[in-house]
Amino acid sequence: MSEDALSGGFYRAREQELQGRVGPKRFRHSQNVAATAADLARAYGVDEAKARLAGILHDWDKGYDDPAILDRVKEYQVEVDPELLEMPRLLHGMTAAAALAWEYPEIPADVLQAVRRHTVGAADMAPLDMVAYIADALEPGRVGPEADALRAAVGEVSLRELYLRTYAHLFGTMLERRKKLYSKTTAFWNAYMQDEGTYRAAPGADPMPSAVR
Repeated sequence: MSEDALSGGFYRAREQELQGRVGPKRFRHSQNVAATAADLARAYGVDEAKARLAGILHDWDKGYDDPAILDRVKEYQVEVDPELLEMPRLLHGMTAAAALAWEYPEIPADVLQAVRRHTVGAADMAPLDMVAYIADALEPGRVGPEADALRAAVGEVSLRELYLRTYAHLFGTMLERRKKLYSKTTAFWNAYMQDEGTYRAAPGADPMPSAVR
């Protein structure tokens, strides 16, 4: 019988395996994401063991270069938006989820979904998805005033609001760095804005949040 994927033994075994798959900096990042995800899970009533596991696994395939990631897409027959084949850096969550599902079928489906969605998000993020996504952006190795402000908001705003703030921050960072954007990024954002109400700027107010300047 396979070991319970949410047990400490399974986590430690995958952590040790990950250490051999990625470099030291990426490994420390993954450990930090796992710890941050567990903290967020406690703050927002999400399953802590699942959050920690998603955190340690989220960059499972990050050690592959672009050609190798594209090979992984073919190897595991991962269904991806053709646009993303031109942006291989965004595919590692999707290939990791597929590879992990094949090698460790005992991993819960919602953990694999959180791993799969941590790079580009989705229009219907589950709480565990949001926790993994936010933890990747807010682990202690991420520095700067925006990251500090987001960390300070943990527990003070809803998980949905924290996710939206994190998404806006990362979107703004991509713009500032003049990085190519996945076309569905705006569609995912707009899906959440449908019930946000119509924005009305106060006279003299800055119409653009600092996170997206």
